[in-house]
Amino acid sequence: MPSSPEPILVVGGGLAAAKAAEAVRERDADVGLLVVTSEPCAPYERPPLSKEYLRGQAERDALFPLDEDWYADHDVDLRTSATVVGLDLGAHRATLADGAVLPFSRLLLATGSSPRMLDIPGRDLAGVHYLRTVEDADLIAATLLPASLENGGRLVVIGSGWIGMEVAASARSFGLDVTVAGLDEHPLEPVLGPEMGALYGRVHTDHGVDLRRGEAIAIVGAEGRVTGVELHDGTSLPADIVVVGVGATPNVGLAEAAGLSLRSRDQGGGVVVGPALRTSHPDVLAAGDIASIPSPHYGRPLRVEHWATALESGTHAGRALLGDDTPYDVLPYFFSDQYDVGMEYKGFVDLRRGGYELVLSGSVDDVELVAFWLRDGAVHAAMAVNVWERMDDVEELIRSRRDVPRAELEAFTR
Repeated sequence: MPSSPEPILVVGGGLAAAKAAEAVRERDADVGLLVVTSEPCAPYERPPLSKEYLRGQAERDALFPLDEDWYADHDVDLRTSATVVGLDLGAHRATLADGAVLPFSRLLLATGSSPRMLDIPGRDLAGVHYLRTVEDADLIAATLLPASLENGGRLVVIGSGWIGMEVAASARSFGLDVTVAGLDEHPLEPVLGPEMGALYGRVHTDHGVDLRRGEAIAIVGAEGRVTGVELHDGTSLPADIVVVGVGATPNVGLAEAAGLSLRSRDQGGGVVVGPALRTSHPDVLAAGDIASIPSPHYGRPLRVEHWATALESGTHAGRALLGDDTPYDVLPYFFSDQYDVGMEYKGFVDLRRGGYELVLSGSVDDVELVAFWLRDGAVHAAMAVNVWERMDDVEELIRSRRDVPRAELEAFTR
């Protein structure tokens, strides 16, 4: 790709932005490169925020794939606490909230997601938290620890997805009384189905978490501070702290206002990109949470809000910014650690469609197993729970597209 007097612009504060910058510099040491993030620090990774960082088991420096010195050492213009509020794609200009105008040759949008906000009474009370940024994690940690020293403290988590259940596990490590209120019968059920959701439910109840099924309709308080959560069925849950984890919304407002094509909600939402992560404008790419990426294997677009997608798509986008049009073909992957239960998941299933068969290898009772989701005999996804170093084998099964006998899968962990 011919050089341009204007820099490449990367907009984002997460892992995708960091990996894109790194990939650009690995291939071109001289091209102008500008990274803009609305956060007050360099781009960082978010998974530790609900796990080891929240528990005080990881230092702040561990969050950063590239420390701030890396940007200066590699002649990257890093601008923190700077928010892009408008794009003129025809003129290749970005406008910041302070009115500054930034010219660019090519642009990567890696704007991530924002927590879905509750619209119920009491949502603004002191002691009600969301978890997305390092500042959020610092505030929650600073609240949990003192509460744990004051007769245990009572935490209510609204939402039984990954963030909610990881926060619940971390809070139990502080000794807090933890109640989780979710809409489904089992935690994580929309992603894992009832059988595996029940497994995680048992893990949490075995560690003393009180699981409730019910919609939160109000957060109540006294003197401006939270004292409890009311559920739709009339149940009142006492709380000193509330953490809300009811999903995330991709930050596509900037892309939408600029006229870029968006994916419909029934296809997962996000910004439409092609195989090389280019949007409907040839000089604009998208990566991470906002990118709706066509999957050669599954034959449909996928938008995945997980660490590995940020890692892989950010690197891929960095190369594409320099003209590499190699198609993106990476199977989704994510992981979670809760108590002494670690898991890895590879592949994709949409359980809302139905038609999947679940096959287990290993022991559910011992919480050491691999779960496979099949459709028409072929493996579409698998989750290894306390079984390690098998993801390459899982990927081989998924990519083979073959009809895999149940006996072969059931023997997978032997």
